[in-house]
Amino acid sequence: MKHERAGRVHLSTDLFEAGLSRWAQRSADSRGRETAEEPCTLRTPYQRDRDRIVHSKSFRRLKHKTQVFISPEGDHYRTRLTHTLEVSGIARTIARALRLNEDLVEAIALGHDLGHTPFGHAGEAVIDRMLRRLDAGGFRHNEQSARVVEVLENDGRGLNLTWEVRDGIRHHTGETKPATLEGHIVHFADRIAYINHDIDDALRAGLITIGDLPPEPIRLLGETGSDRIDALVHDLVDSSEDSGEIRQTPAVGQAMDGLRTFLFQTVYARSLQEAGEPKVSRLITQLMEYFLDHPEILQLDPHLAKAEVIRAVTDHVAGMTDRYAQRMYLELFVPRSWADG
Repeated sequence: MKHERAGRVHLSTDLFEAGLSRWAQRSADSRGRETAEEPCTLRTPYQRDRDRIVHSKSFRRLKHKTQVFISPEGDHYRTRLTHTLEVSGIARTIARALRLNEDLVEAIALGHDLGHTPFGHAGEAVIDRMLRRLDAGGFRHNEQSARVVEVLENDGRGLNLTWEVRDGIRHHTGETKPATLEGHIVHFADRIAYINHDIDDALRAGLITIGDLPPEPIRLLGETGSDRIDALVHDLVDSSEDSGEIRQTPAVGQAMDGLRTFLFQTVYARSLQEAGEPKVSRLITQLMEYFLDHPEILQLDPHLAKAEVIRAVTDHVAGMTDRYAQRMYLELFVPRSWADG
């Protein structure tokens, strides 16, 4: 049992959130946690959520997960972790300008990609196809991210985050919109970040040239990533201020969509080709199949139903870093000399 210390400082949540907009999500209005906890005397509930995410194992693994380029030789390519930090920075800037809850925005941003697979979207696509083939639904990294914080972290107890953070993580992408404006901010900040840093990495890799970029979006938003991020953030803030929603002007939104379409049609397709997508597919598929055939390796209860085994294997493989997945593949499927052991 925790004991109160004499003279202990107590900071009011109301003090932290006094200057927020009427549209902001306040801690006092939170739907709370699945398991009730005593409030912290120094941090708002959303600050506590942010800290739990940063200290989680799944957050640390992001540094070894692919953003776009698999096992790049250069030191300056983005990883899933640097992407997450860029999203957090952009989202906080937008939230502060709109006087929305920065702590909530930061927690959602830092947790939004915790469920991403090894090898980026290539890995996600492989697991999704395999689960559909097994009649086990499908796979979406946003849903897996929510599962990580709700179930998988903390030795299967989850992080017991507030409802608003979990909702923002689950709905940062997909058809269903987040319930808070702070969640909407992360949705936009995620796209602003990856569209521009993926272009930057593709230019660095020589995958594209400046001349390959679609001219109209570049003319409107700017020639450099910094200029484009600045233009997109200012447009979002100016359009959303005192409106009760997070939105872009039609012209800027169309320009951003144009760059996103360009990425999917050129950069992502070429990066997968360069990396050898069939190899990624074979690696992930064979790992999944092996663990499904040998669930005892994961120390699963032998009485688990088939659907539960599939779920456990999916959690295990999706949680791998790129290098751990590669190492497991080598150990399981590549013959070695007896001297290598």
